[in-house]
Amino acid sequence: MLVLTRKIGEGIVIGDDVTIKIVETKGGNVRIGIDAPRSKKIYRQEVYDRIRKENVEATQWDVNDLDALSSSLKNRK
Repeated sequence: MLVLTRKIGEGIVIGDDVTIKIVETKGGNVRIGIDAPRSKKIYRQEVYDRIRKENVEATQWDVNDLDALSSSLKNRK
């Protein structure tokens, strides 16, 4: 992990197309601005962790659920 010290107005560059700037520090909080192409997905860590957790949970199927779904689809015809 790279750890940097930055002052307000200073920033860092990631790759050729992402810039992160320190916008404000107040009461122990730091506000940052991120300049990146719209095609880049940018998430707060807690949101990203939740997305990953839900994606893993979505892949866990119970056999009974699959049987119920299969029966439901057969009855649609």
